Amino acid sequence: MTLRSVIPVALAAALLAGCDTTGGTKQTIGTAGGAALGGLLGAQFGTGTGQLAATAAGTIVGALVGGEIGRSMDRTDQLYAARTAQNALESNPVGRTSTWRNPDTGASGSITPVSTSYTAAGQPCRDFNSTVVIDGRQERLTGRACRQADGSWQIIR
Repeated sequence: MTLRSVIPVALAAALLAGCDTTGGTKQTIGTAGGAALGGLLGAQFGTGTGQLAATAAGTIVGALVGGEIGRSMDRTDQLYAARTAQNALESNPVGRTSTWRNPDTGASGSITPVSTSYTAAGQPCRDFNSTVVIDGRQERLTGRACRQADGSWQIIR
């Protein structure tokens, strides 16, 4: 799993990661936080054994994603990114960019909705482009997020 494939997830969910400057602690905390959030998200789907399977899958995916993100983004970076992504996906018209910057770490990013579509059930989804700059390294990313029943946006790819 590459950094390029997991940073969009950070834009939609503020996975917990420590503020330590060494990768190990941030990665460990990110893994634990991602597993917890993934398990909680997975538990929202299905019933009985289906719910158990969704919870297990959410825990595994959350741990993998959280660990990868934890290596690069501290908790505050993730909060800035998540807040900006939620607001942009909910409110920005196609083509309008929203940006964030953490003055303490210098990390920054942007997100631009590029199209809106709807699932068969009428759930709005938005394709987006984003950029994240961490430790002087820039990543350009694309993804799709769909609005959940609670109004939050979840990255689906």
